[in-house]
Amino acid sequence: MTTKVAGFDRRVEPFRTELLAYCYRMLGSSQDAEDLVQDVYLRAWRSRERYDETRSSLRTWLYRIATNACLTGLEVRGRRPLPSGLVAASDPLAPLVPGENAWLQPLPDSLLDAGDPAGTVVDRSSVRLAFAAALQHLSARQRAALVLRDVLGFSASEAAEILGATVVSVNSSLQRARTRMQEVGVRPDRLSEPSDAEQRAWIDRYMTAFEHADVEGLKRLLTEDVLMEMPPMLNWFVGPDNYGLFMEWVFAAAGTDWCLKVVAGNGQPGFAAYRRVDDGYELHTLQIFTVTAEGISRNSVFQDSEIFASFGLPTRLDG
Repeated sequence: MTTKVAGFDRRVEPFRTELLAYCYRMLGSSQDAEDLVQDVYLRAWRSRERYDETRSSLRTWLYRIATNACLTGLEVRGRRPLPSGLVAASDPLAPLVPGENAWLQPLPDSLLDAGDPAGTVVDRSSVRLAFAAALQHLSARQRAALVLRDVLGFSASEAAEILGATVVSVNSSLQRARTRMQEVGVRPDRLSEPSDAEQRAWIDRYMTAFEHADVEGLKRLLTEDVLMEMPPMLNWFVGPDNYGLFMEWVFAAAGTDWCLKVVAGNGQPGFAAYRRVDDGYELHTLQIFTVTAEGISRNSVFQDSEIFASFGLPTRLDG
């Protein structure tokens, strides 16, 4: 590797983690985001001789490449909602109905930590599942304008350069995006959460109750408007009583012998649930929680082999 090429690699590498988070917000898939970032770096390397540092910063240039790649990708990919953003709530004891949609995927925290020596590049609140799900209600260009301006702090002129648009056009897209986000109920105060340690404490208590199949104990940890959804199933419901009815069904159907493994995704606490099968435990679900000062307000339950693999979860644990 020549000195010039090695120097270019050293200059662009520090942006990898924030570009991954950006592509995830745009695409709603951790796997697609990883693949696209690889493509972004390949495109950047091939175009390195054409980069003019007198015209734009290296960061702005990389974001333009990433944005173009995301917009192109979104032309052939549909939006990735969660069930609560797609269909009406269901009865907690209704038969589970699988959906055919491409669903929003959680983003392993390990990917946000990788390659980031400062540990502070990505604002974890901006990759929360609720925020990522709300972004799916926006058009591709509205999504880009909102993330570039309100999350990443680019100026209107920088965002226009990245999007290859006028400042007026970017501001118009941004205003429409902000309005839509308010309509779907995402506001800064709704995204505020307790400290990481406090959130983990809530989930540790939840895990203890889960391991004891203590449904009443689980319900005491929930907010009055708690929401559970479980892609790829379309079913979702709200409220502690509905939650309790569903968990009673789970323990009756899948047993009460579980092994839980701590995970973290989208800057939120969670766990992988393994249920007893013969002489070991088989991976059943991955659960990511939203925690407020009043308790657990959302449980997003995933059952997908691609998601399990992205979190590095073994499919089976010895008994």
